[in-house]
Amino acid sequence: MSIYAYIAAMALTTYLIRVLPLTVFRKPIKSRFVRSFLHYVPYACLTAMTFPAILYSTESVISGLGALIVAVVLAFFGKSLLTVSLASCVTVFLLERIISLI
Repeated sequence: MSIYAYIAAMALTTYLIRVLPLTVFRKPIKSRFVRSFLHYVPYACLTAMTFPAILYSTESVISGLGALIVAVVLAFFGKSLLTVSLASCVTVFLLERIISLI
């Protein structure tokens, strides 16, 4: 099968995924349960994709977990995104150095 057929099949698939909700749900959704469910779906998907990457993108799960804890604490106290990401990077760097000495 040609690579162009694969590209066309994937283009059709992604197009249908985006168009189908627009054609099925023409009226506003009145159910509070469904609306709240749809509101939280992007956050749940982002978390499901990001959380494993945080833990397993470093040489050690411990350094990833340490950076996650630092990021959550700083974000909880309202620090900027730049501060949170730089502090997390520094945490990974320091923990990796400490682990390599042990």
